[in-house]
Amino acid sequence: MTRIALAQFGSVAFDPAATVEKAVDVIAEAAAGGAEVVVFPEAFLGTYPKGLAFGSPVGRRTEEGRDEFLRCWRGAVELAGPELATVAEAAGTHGVFVVLGTVERAGRTLYCTIVLIDQHGRRVGHHRKVMPTGSERLVWGFGDGSTLPVVDSPAGRLGSVVCWENYLPLLRTAMYGQGVEIYCAPTADDRDSWLASMRHIALEGRCWVLTTCQVMRRRDYPAEYAPLFGTEPDDVLMRGGSAVVSPRGEIVAGPVYDEECLLYAEVDREEIIRQSLDLDVVGHYARPDIFALTVDTTPRPPVTYRRAT
Repeated sequence: MTRIALAQFGSVAFDPAATVEKAVDVIAEAAAGGAEVVVFPEAFLGTYPKGLAFGSPVGRRTEEGRDEFLRCWRGAVELAGPELATVAEAAGTHGVFVVLGTVERAGRTLYCTIVLIDQHGRRVGHHRKVMPTGSERLVWGFGDGSTLPVVDSPAGRLGSVVCWENYLPLLRTAMYGQGVEIYCAPTADDRDSWLASMRHIALEGRCWVLTTCQVMRRRDYPAEYAPLFGTEPDDVLMRGGSAVVSPRGEIVAGPVYDEECLLYAEVDREEIIRQSLDLDVVGHYARPDIFALTVDTTPRPPVTYRRAT
């Protein structure tokens, strides 16, 4: 058995330094509670721009929308930057594996990224969201197949799929094919229907599913923040709903709504094997003679420089 924690907390909006301080405190609290793995929500470090339209109707962009993008860019962080280094130091100090939802800045482009930091304080992988949802595509770039890692953690083989990426059957299969045991699903989707998908994935993949979402109200964003809904100070923009689902498809912790909290659970790798008696979708329950998946993990940079020989 391994104790894990879900960090259902909201960002300090567009203030990465303050958000890192909050993350460090949460990691320390989770470690004191016996957790060896802690999972933060999507875009926790960097801020999820819930409700913004970025002044971008079809055929036109506004100066106000460009200002909104600038604020998001300033609030994002670089993978090699000091913010993630501080989180990594905290992970190593407390011996906790950290799964951190991040808005990554790479040049002038932003990515919705999940950063994996091991219990020794080493960044062991990151996943860039391959399919931003809806209007997210305007402000977030597309990850390629080179950032689909499944890595060792104290709780087992761990990988992360973000929000509505979880509705891509082939992406889920790519994770199952790597032997994922701890399937992390940070999200900004706080609807009741989300948990049905998480239960399905746990059953389909015979894995532990850990889903986390922020709790953010309008008052948690800057005064000049202009969402298209949730305009009153107490209006909830994200209500949480974090939960842990077993390989049986049973909810064993959560969901919790409308409050920041650490949610704990015990996960057992042997339960994965027990539940695989009658289903392994990339093993004895597969039909590779009929269906096959090829995953291209080649990095796809937009510009490649080659020196003449």
